[in-house]
Amino acid sequence: MTKEITEAGTSPDTTSEDEIAQPRRYKVLLHNDDYTTMDFVIHVLKTVFNKTEGEAVQIMLNVHKNGIGVCGVYTAEVAETKVVAVKNMARKEGYPLKCTMEEV
Repeated sequence: MTKEITEAGTSPDTTSEDEIAQPRRYKVLLHNDDYTTMDFVIHVLKTVFNKTEGEAVQIMLNVHKNGIGVCGVYTAEVAETKVVAVKNMARKEGYPLKCTMEEV
């Protein structure tokens, strides 16, 4: 970064890279229900969230046992896109799978 000198001989207000605000991050969450199959949840996790089989099974078990599970953490736009994709996939297959996002 070069330093500029203003006409008055002082350097202008500059923002260092450390001071630039990071984008807000959001957790994408799956919620347990009594109708969506475990196999479908694993399929969603692998398809929408690019999880491995092992990761998908672990998250699915978390959802099943704890009522909720974190699929990943993303910027707002990416999180919103993934929530919509999950809802569309679930509705298409007739499942009431609930997917939400929450700021980290």
